[in-house]
Amino acid sequence: MLSLAAASFPIHHNRLILYRTTPSPPFTVRSSASGGVQEIQESFTPPPSTPQDGEISSELFVSAPFPPIKGAKRVVLVRHGQSTWNAEGRIQGSSNFSVLTKKGESQAETSRQMLLDDSFDICFSRSKRTAEIIWGDREEEILTDSDLREIDLYSFQGLLKHEGKEKFGDSFRQWQLDAPNFSIDGHYPVRELWARARNCWDRILEHESRSVLVVAHNAVNQALVATAIGLGTEYFRILLQSNCGVSVLDFTPRAEGGSPYICLNRLNQTPSSPLASGGGRKASKRIVLVCHGTMQVFGYLQSQKIAELLLDLQVSTIISSTEDVSVDTSVAISRVQEAADCLGADCVPRYVELKRSKDLDATDILQQLNEQEGSEGQLLRPGFLNRFDDESLSALWDQSGKAWETLLNEVSDESDPEKVAVVVSHPAVHIALMGHCLKLTKEWMGSFHLDAGSISVVDFPDGAAGRGVIRCINYTAHLGRWAIPITRPTADDEEF
Repeated sequence: MLSLAAASFPIHHNRLILYRTTPSPPFTVRSSASGGVQEIQESFTPPPSTPQDGEISSELFVSAPFPPIKGAKRVVLVRHGQSTWNAEGRIQGSSNFSVLTKKGESQAETSRQMLLDDSFDICFSRSKRTAEIIWGDREEEILTDSDLREIDLYSFQGLLKHEGKEKFGDSFRQWQLDAPNFSIDGHYPVRELWARARNCWDRILEHESRSVLVVAHNAVNQALVATAIGLGTEYFRILLQSNCGVSVLDFTPRAEGGSPYICLNRLNQTPSSPLASGGGRKASKRIVLVCHGTMQVFGYLQSQKIAELLLDLQVSTIISSTEDVSVDTSVAISRVQEAADCLGADCVPRYVELKRSKDLDATDILQQLNEQEGSEGQLLRPGFLNRFDDESLSALWDQSGKAWETLLNEVSDESDPEKVAVVVSHPAVHIALMGHCLKLTKEWMGSFHLDAGSISVVDFPDGAAGRGVIRCINYTAHLGRWAIPITRPTADDEEF
C-alpha cells in the first residue's frame, strides 16, 4: 500500500505572486531566503509583467490557503476528447458550439476503460459528453461547475487560427508568445483563468468525498494543476494536457489542520503512447526520464516493458546512473532499439550510445533515508522526498543540477537535429531533474511523485536553450498488469 501519512511538507520559496482581487484573511508562507515567516495581510492585483527573456522564476502562486480536509483525497483530472473545433483548428475558448468528433468519442471510451475499475465518489464537470461517457452507469451524480469552463478568450473565440492572426495581429502574437500578459477586450484571460481554477479547488476540497473525478478542458486543467502545487501563470502551456489525458493530485490532511499537503502523482497519462505526436507544439529535442525498475525478476520485466514502449522513438543516447539496476535497464533499452532497425537480411544495425554519470546516482542519499525509515519499499510514497533532511535534499538538488546541465548539452548537439536522450535513474533523481527543468527550488521536490518503471517526457519545442515543456509525468500504463492504479485500491482513510 502507498501510505500518505505525511511528514513535513515545507513551502519554502523566494518570492510570492498573489492574484487576489478581493480582501481575504491573512495567512502565512515561509521564505527560504530568510528562513523567517512572512505574513500576507493585503489584497493584491496581478503583477504587470512576467520574467524577462523567456525565463521562468520559481515563484509561488498563492491566492488563499486551501481549506482543511478530514481525510486523504485523490483528485483525477481528465481533459475532454477531441472536439470538432479542435479538429478544425478553431480557437474554442469557453464557447459551447463544438461537439466531440468520432475520434473524441473513441478517446473518451478508452479513458472510461482505463478508469473502469477505479472508485470515484463524485464527478465535477464542464465537459458534459466526455464526462457522461467516462462516468458510465455509476449512480453518483455529475456536478456541473461553471468555473471549470475553458479559458475565456472573448473576441478570439470561434476564429480559425489564421483568422486570429490576420484580424488581431500583435495581440494574437502576444497570445502565442506571452500568454500570461495577453489582454483582449479589457481582460487578462490567463490571469482570470488562474483565479477561477483556484476557486474550483475550494469547492472540490470542501466536498465530502475522498476520490474525485474532474472532467474539463485543456487550459483549465493546466491551471488546476498549477494552482494546486503553487505555480503561477508563467507556467501556462508548460504542463501539457492532451485530449483525454489523465492527471492525478493527492491531498493529505495535516495533523494540525490548515492547508493539506499536495502532491502531483502523475500528469497527462494519455490513452495512447505519450511518445506519439499529439497535443502541444512539435519538438525536435526531447529528454525521456526512465525510472529504473525494482530489483530481481520484477525489475527485468519492467525494463522490457520500458524498452518496448520506447520503440516509438529513435533513441540517440542513453545516459544512466552507475548503479547496476540503472545500467541493466539502459542496456535492455539499447538492445531493443538496435535490434528493431535490423530485422531484414541486408540491414546494418544502428548504434545507440550508452553513457554513465555519477551525477545521476542516488545510492548514498537514499541510504541515509533507508537507515532512518526502513525498507526501500517504503520510499516511494507520494511526497516521500519531504522526509529528507535539508542537508540530504540540498545534496540531491545540487548533484542533479549538474546532471541537468549535462543533459541540456547532450540534446543541444546540432549534428543531430532530432536528438532524443533517454535518462535512467532513481525516481528521486528524476524528480530533482524536473525541478531544474521547471526552474524551481529544492523545496518543491516533495510536490511531485514518480514510481519505479515509470517514464516522464520533457520536450523542447524551441530547442534545448528554450523552455522545457512537460509532456507527461509518471506514465505507467506500459507496464500492463504491473501498472500503478490511477485511483486508490482501498477504502482506508490514510492509504491509496
